[in-house]
Amino acid sequence: PLSLPDIAQLIQLDLDLKFQTNIEELFEEFDRFPRGAVIGIAREMQPVYRHTFWQFRRENPGTKVGEPPPDGLPGFNSGVMLLSLEAMRQSRLYNQLLEPDKVRQLAEKYHFQGHLGDQDFFTMIGMEHPELFHVLDCTWNQLLCSWWREHGYSDVFDRYFRCEGRVRIYHGNCNTPIPED
Repeated sequence: PLSLPDIAQLIQLDLDLKFQTNIEELFEEFDRFPRGAVIGIAREMQPVYRHTFWQFRRENPGTKVGEPPPDGLPGFNSGVMLLSLEAMRQSRLYNQLLEPDKVRQLAEKYHFQGHLGDQDFFTMIGMEHPELFHVLDCTWNQLLCSWWREHGYSDVFDRYFRCEGRVRIYHGNCNTPIPED
């Protein structure tokens, strides 16, 4: 955020998206950020973090980590992100979490070895500090991939994948075709 000192807010998008609404509506989500939030992001709609946090989950029976919504912590999907750069610059907590030692401590606590870059980082810090996030409704990042359904998670997949409401952004993750208009 320090390299863009004159920009207060930024929307970061994956390339495999299709908007069903005006992007101005997405910008309006910045106005809904609770105090302390620095990032707007939707929950992961697949059991990827149920899988990734397997060791932590085994050692902590009853944890919400990796569980599906509405009560669980399924992690985040970074295909659509609202970044309040001004809030990031001002948040002592967020900036502390960027320190390598803090990242290492969290990774050790959760036995975490991610493979999805920024999404993994935000998911990991979100397990400890949900107050840093404004959770976007699933209709802002409607994932389409169903890979996990066929790879060991058919019994719980639909609990993650459920999203009700008018889709505003389709996300063709895993090279999944996006519906035509």
